[in-house]
This record gives sequence, structure tokens and C-alpha cells, in this order.
Amino acid sequence: MIAVILASERLDRLYTGLSLLVSTAAEGEPALGLATFGALGPLLDDSLHDRALRTPGLSETGRATFARSLVALRDTAAELPDCRIWACAAAVETTGAEVGGRLDGVLSTPRFLRAAADARLVVV
Repeated sequence: MIAVILASERLDRLYTGLSLLVSTAAEGEPALGLATFGALGPLLDDSLHDRALRTPGLSETGRATFARSLVALRDTAAELPDCRIWACAAAVETTGAEVGGRLDGVLSTPRFLRAAADARLVVV
């Protein structure tokens, strides 16, 4: 099992975290994610594709590929039965984020860490 704390608002780091979750879950291994302060906004953003098109340091063609792939990773993570991503309770409370149906709900960090006790833990 892998557990990924998605902490950064940087989309390249979110991409990396989602890649870890999706590739692990696609192999049939449980993959747990917790979206904290920085990553929560981009994960919930209905305009993530447009946001990703503004990622610095990428070529014009690269931005389009990156944006398409990032949205696909987010959508695939939501569809895989072995992949679960929760919103951090403190982040939701302090930012007023509306989780809706995009994530698996809201979970505190201590509860997430208990659920992921036997997992390889990664923070991105």
C-alpha cells in the first residue's frame, strides 16, 4: 500500500503525487491520498486544465500535454476502486473548500495516518 500526502499547490508536484497513486492502484494495490492546503484547491478546480496551461517552465506543446495528462490522472484516480483521496479536515475547515463528490470525503490527518499505518508514506 502507498499513502500520499498531496501538500503542494505546484501542479508538477500534484502530477507526481497523482501518478504515484494511479500507478499503484492500477496494479491492484491500495493507494490512499490526503489533499492538504496547497493541493486541495487544484484538485477541486473545475478549471484545472486551464490552470495547468499556465504552468511555467514548459513549452507550449508541453503545457497542453501536461494539462491533459494532469486532468486525466485526477479523473482516473477518482475511478479506480483501489484509489481513495480525501480532503484534509483542517484544510477544508480553514479554507471553506467545498469537496462535493470529487473526493472520497473529508478526513483528519491523524485518521489518515492510522488508515495508512502499514503504507509507504510519500509527501509531495
